[in-house]
Amino acid sequence: MPKKAVELGALQVSRLKMPGRHAVGGVAGLHLWIKATGAKSWILRVLVGPVRKDIGLGGYPDVTLAGARDAARRARDQIVQGIDPVEQRKQARALLMAENATAKTFSQCAEAFINAKGDEWDNPKHRQQWTNTLKTYADPHIGELLVRDITLAHILEVLQPIWKTKTETATRVRGRIEAVLDWATVRGYRQGDNPARWKGHLEQLLPKPSKVSKVEHHAAVALDDMAGFWTQLKVANGNGARALELAILTAARSGEVRGARWPEFDLEAKLWTVPADRMKGKREHRVPLSRQAIELLKATPRVDGTDVVFPGVKGQSLSDMTLLKVMRTMGQEQVPHGFRSTFRDWAAERTNFPRDLAEMALAHVIESKVEAAYRRGDMFAKRLQMMQAWADFIETPATKGNVLPMARTG
Repeated sequence: MPKKAVELGALQVSRLKMPGRHAVGGVAGLHLWIKATGAKSWILRVLVGPVRKDIGLGGYPDVTLAGARDAARRARDQIVQGIDPVEQRKQARALLMAENATAKTFSQCAEAFINAKGDEWDNPKHRQQWTNTLKTYADPHIGELLVRDITLAHILEVLQPIWKTKTETATRVRGRIEAVLDWATVRGYRQGDNPARWKGHLEQLLPKPSKVSKVEHHAAVALDDMAGFWTQLKVANGNGARALELAILTAARSGEVRGARWPEFDLEAKLWTVPADRMKGKREHRVPLSRQAIELLKATPRVDGTDVVFPGVKGQSLSDMTLLKVMRTMGQEQVPHGFRSTFRDWAAERTNFPRDLAEMALAHVIESKVEAAYRRGDMFAKRLQMMQAWADFIETPATKGNVLPMARTG
């Protein structure tokens, strides 16, 4: 029969200094292990089935003598019940690691989502806008919450304070939260329905954005003021003014004009081809060039070292504020994008050109999939007539109510 170890007291244990194992009694197999470095820890030497194992019970003095004896007794009780304390501890550690791996906060998921999807966004500003809006409006409420714990109540806490006062921002925040939570679900960080979804869910609890916020259209120059504005713009100096001229003559978006490259133009064919990667709708757009647009381009000098038509100081594209600055310098409160609305109003109110023709000139996406499938051409010849009529209108003061007939094509 093995010799039973003398049961040491706390003071005696504290005086142990010799490296090696020291039986402390009280529970069979309980030892204080002292390393050569002087570090001390508790070890329970015990048989688990046919295998002798040393089970660590923690360091001394963080784990006291009494605590070590309690832990040793629990381990022995588990062995009697057929449980291997070592294997159970490994499983618990594995579960904890798995738990930690999936325990992600909303702010962590938002950052990971933006890093994963940000390359899909054409405009670098989108990344910053996503980051800023989520940090400003979502993080104070749900940023530190685990995504698996986010509920409808939390989403409402984010949205309700701004839904009626900052409706457009609130709708974007909702959509971005929904996207982040969808991503988190796919990654296995949460389960169940998305509490930020709109259809059949939040639409039942929040008023429709269109009902609580008036749509603010881009401020546009009135039709009868276009000739006066054009005369003023023609004498303005700088590439920004010339870029604004081309934007007006072609009814193009500011970004399309600011990014225009000389290889995109065929002046003999009266054609400007905007590549798909610079179009909002991601489809190549052929723009007819009026006589005035061609004269403008021919008079625009080419700058060495860049093929940008209207380069900035260092040869790069003009900033998105340049065209707006031109208008502010001219004392105008309208915005460059508003000229697309002016063009649309002109086509509808002062001409007989078909609505579809104007929509194609604006490069608007055809909402009807059936109509889009059947529309093969881009009516370039007819649109050239329309853009020439538009350029002529800009240069000539219009009389209210006058309607320009659409010329016949041969």
